Amino acid sequence: MEQDGSRYRPVDLARLVGISTQQVRNYADTGVLPAAPRTDAGYRRFDESHRQALLTYRSLLKGYSHTTAQAVLRAIHAEDVSGALALVDAAHAELHEQRQSLRAAAEALDAIAGQALESSPSPRSTMRIGEGAASLGIRSSALRVWEDAGLLTPSRDPVTGYRRFGPGDLRDARMVHLLRQNHYPLPRIGEVLDDMRRTGGTRSLRAAVAERWTRLTARTTAILEAAGQLHHYLRNHPSRRETTSHAQRGTRGRS
Repeated sequence: MEQDGSRYRPVDLARLVGISTQQVRNYADTGVLPAAPRTDAGYRRFDESHRQALLTYRSLLKGYSHTTAQAVLRAIHAEDVSGALALVDAAHAELHEQRQSLRAAAEALDAIAGQALESSPSPRSTMRIGEGAASLGIRSSALRVWEDAGLLTPSRDPVTGYRRFGPGDLRDARMVHLLRQNHYPLPRIGEVLDDMRRTGGTRSLRAAVAERWTRLTARTTAILEAAGQLHHYLRNHPSRRETTSHAQRGTRGRS
């Protein structure tokens, strides 16, 4: 970092981003902040490089996971810039995959929602839980969880008591499965299904998809902002400046 002679106490850095002084110490201990020299009395000496590292980390948290944000800063402070950038690339790829998945899910959900519910399926058109799960490519336990949450209401065989999943149940289960793959909470899925059963429309479903798009867009914006902060930090990181300086001296020596 560009050093201006500034010195910071843990409390100064804590107040800067609204965290506790213990969190600042934890960041220093875990490598989120660069190694800090200590005074003769044993107190850490923080400077502008630590302030910039803290700001970078807090910015990364808004767009990346807690684990990724920590790993990126630790890699940089371990002089593994390539590894840090690989983590950033992986996060961007994951976000892209989520967008692709949501787009495909939205199209599939529209198709599923267009299928008419069969309120009185014949016995031959129903499946037991294992058969239904296999047809959807999921585990039977998932269907039980969704039933317990009130999302599915399969009938019961009057003789054996086994669950029987009709076309309507399987349609709903397929919709639940797609929404869960895109990180929708069970209560929100329940609202979507209730709206479809009550009105026969897809307004709630479309609203749920739009909410997910909004969250992905917000995350993309946060990632862009974090990338700018990270680029500034990398460009001015002491090890980067030293590497550049050595390279320039080597070039002059060969000229």
